[in-house]
Amino acid sequence: MNSELNVLALILNASLPVKLVLGILIGFSIASWFIIFRKKALIDRANASADEFEERFWSGADLAGLFKDITGAGDRVTGSGAIFEAGFREFARLRQRRGVDSRALLEGAQRAMRVSATREVDRLEQSLEFLANVGSISPYVGLFGTVWGIMIAFQGLANVKEATIAMVAPGISEALIATAMGLFAAIPAVWAYNRYSTKLERISLRYDTFVEEFSSILARQAHVEEGV
Repeated sequence: MNSELNVLALILNASLPVKLVLGILIGFSIASWFIIFRKKALIDRANASADEFEERFWSGADLAGLFKDITGAGDRVTGSGAIFEAGFREFARLRQRRGVDSRALLEGAQRAMRVSATREVDRLEQSLEFLANVGSISPYVGLFGTVWGIMIAFQGLANVKEATIAMVAPGISEALIATAMGLFAAIPAVWAYNRYSTKLERISLRYDTFVEEFSSILARQAHVEEGV
């Protein structure tokens, strides 16, 4: 308990620049944890949504009926559902035109699906850059506070004839707290950035796989209609 009180006392008695550094790092840490929890919920929801939609899609449901269900629900369509909606909508629009061959139908649908997939991944990646910046910058911000605190501690010995470790220990301690706080803010941010980047790569690959699989279905349908 005493060590906790001592740490708090060191922070409260720190010089103004060190307090500013600690305030910045605490702000970085709070913002990082907010993004970490929010990003986890968003990615979990994206995976659950993809699981639910793909189960309906591969259950043999009629594509036109599935499209009507999705667009008629009134909710914002995301994930694999949004990719399906974009591809099927473009496919149906081009199919109504005369003189459009099967290749043009397929290419148009693929373009629409890739654009939609890119938007979905971009939406999931929002704020991820902030975690990378916090992980990169925080140790250096903490190091600045440490250097400043040590400089102030040794400057206080200028007018002292006989220096002892007890005289510089408080100043060095408050300086090292800045380094510790920098690491405290950086480590979770780096861990979360690496973890979520990997998860987003998997989701992106999942979307790309769905685009290819749905394209194959549309290609067969376009060839059948062209033959008729």
